Amino acid sequence: MIRISIRRKSDRSIESFSIEGHANYAPYGEDTVCAGVSAVSVGAVNAIEALTGIELKCKMKDGFLSGFVPLIEQQDIETKVQLLLESMIVSLRTIEASYGSYLQIEEQMIEQRR
Repeated sequence: MIRISIRRKSDRSIESFSIEGHANYAPYGEDTVCAGVSAVSVGAVNAIEALTGIELKCKMKDGFLSGFVPLIEQQDIETKVQLLLESMIVSLRTIEASYGSYLQIEEQMIEQRR
């Protein structure tokens, strides 16, 4: 199963996300659920960098991707980054709606550090 964790600040903005595991929907190389989740998540990270110039602090290895949003001073850029991340979540929830037994999305609120 693919487990997706979204961490939100008290203002509902996304601080970080992590995606780990394999769907096991089909044999390796034919698993369209894994391919869809990978395309959506890696595409979002790439879009953020290409369209905003912001590099998320990411870690990626087989079956794992995490991203942490750095402090962004310009509000317009922060808004774009958040919109792209929200778009990623909408796409992942769409996959979850059809293949919910192969992936699970959990969102949690975190306390902001002062």
